[in-house]
Amino acid sequence: MISFHTHSVEEQTPEAKNRMQHAFEILKDEMNSDKVGYYKLPTLSLEHTERLKSIDTSSFEQIVIIGIGGSTLGTKAINSLLGLKTQNVKEMIFFENSDPLSISNNLAKINKEKACFFIISKSGGTIETTSIFKTIIHHFKLDLDGADNHRVFAITDHGSPLSRFAKHHKLAEFNIPDNVGGRFSVLSAVGVVPLAIAGYDMNSVLDGAQEFINSFFQEDENHLLQKANLLFEHRQTQSINVLFSYADSLDNFTKWFVQLWGESLGKIDVEGERVGLTPIGLIGSVDQHSFLQLIIEGPKDKTVTFIKIDDFENELTIPDISLYAIEGTNFINNKSFNTLINAQSDATMQSLIASDVSVDSISLDKISAKNMGALIAYFELLTSLVGAMLKVNTYNQPGVELGKQILYKNLENN
Repeated sequence: MISFHTHSVEEQTPEAKNRMQHAFEILKDEMNSDKVGYYKLPTLSLEHTERLKSIDTSSFEQIVIIGIGGSTLGTKAINSLLGLKTQNVKEMIFFENSDPLSISNNLAKINKEKACFFIISKSGGTIETTSIFKTIIHHFKLDLDGADNHRVFAITDHGSPLSRFAKHHKLAEFNIPDNVGGRFSVLSAVGVVPLAIAGYDMNSVLDGAQEFINSFFQEDENHLLQKANLLFEHRQTQSINVLFSYADSLDNFTKWFVQLWGESLGKIDVEGERVGLTPIGLIGSVDQHSFLQLIIEGPKDKTVTFIKIDDFENELTIPDISLYAIEGTNFINNKSFNTLINAQSDATMQSLIASDVSVDSISLDKISAKNMGALIAYFELLTSLVGAMLKVNTYNQPGVELGKQILYKNLENN
C-alpha cells in the first residue's frame, strides 16, 4: 500500500480545473487509441511471464544485461529495491557504459557456463550496446549457432536490426511494442523477462501497476492531477524537481526517475518555446549533509518529493552504549534504525515546509513487488500529465537523436 500527501495546498481556480481535466482526457485518449502503449503493459506483459514457463532457465545463476538508459535503468531500480527482500534471487550484472575499466571488471565476474546474456535495444542498433555485445561474444567465444544459443536473449522492436540478428541465429527474442518508448518500457519485456528469470515476482509488480493505473482512470487519484498542475503553474519559478528517497535501495529508482522526467519534459513546445523541469535525485539521510543547505537557503526554485518506507521489516537497533564525550547522542539508544531514518525524513520535510519550499511525500508501507509496480505507474502517469500541460511530445527525444547522429559521424571520420 502506498499513501500520498501534498503539503503545499493551493486553491484551484476554474482555469486550473479545466487544465487538469484536459490533461486527464489527453491521457485517456492516448490509452484508448493505443497512441501510447505503456498504459496497457501491466496486462500485455503477462504473456512474457507465461512464455517463460516453457523456457528452461534453471541452469542460469547470473543474468547479464547489456543495454543503456531505458533498457536498464528500470530493471536496476526493481533489482535494487526488491533484491534485499526476495529470497534466492540470481545475480544481475549490468553492462551500460562504454567505460573500459567497468567493462573489464564485469567480464571478470562472469562464469559463462552459469550465465545468460540479454542484449536490449529498442532501436536494435545502439552503439554502446552493440559494441559491448561484440566484446562479450569475443571474450567468451560465444557460439551463437551452437552450444551457447540457449543462453543469449534479444529484446528489441519487431523488425529492428537486432531482431533480424536474433532471427538469423535463432535466438530467443522478445519484442517491445512499437508504441512504448524506451524510458517507459520497464514493464515491457525489457524489465519483465530478465527480472522474472532472476527470480522476482513480476506478476505482482505488474498487478500493482495495473491497480494504480485503473484507479487513476477511475478518477480516484486526484492528488496526481493536483501535483501535475502545481508543477505546471510554478514551472517558471520552481523549475527544479527533487526526488528525496529515504532508502539506499531507492538510489537506482531515482536515476530511473531522472531519465524519465528529463528526457520526457525537456522539449520545445507547440509554440516554439523551450520548456522543461530539471530532475534531481537525492538519497536521505546522506544528502541531508550535502544538498539540503542549498534547498533551504539557496534560490527558492525547487520542489521536493519525499519517498520513505514506513516499515523496513528489519529490527536492527542502536545498542545501549554510552561513548565518552559523545553522551549527547544517548537519547537514540535502543531505538531502531527504521525509526531513525524515518525521523530524519520527517524532520527534513518539516524544515523545508518551514522554509516555504513546496513539498509532497510518498509513503510505502513496506518494500513489496506490488508497491514497486504502483510507484512506477505513479511517476509514468505524472510525467505524461505534466507533458500534456506543457504541450510537448512527451514520448520523443529529438535532442538525444541529434547527439547520436553527431557521434556516428565523428567516429566514422576518425
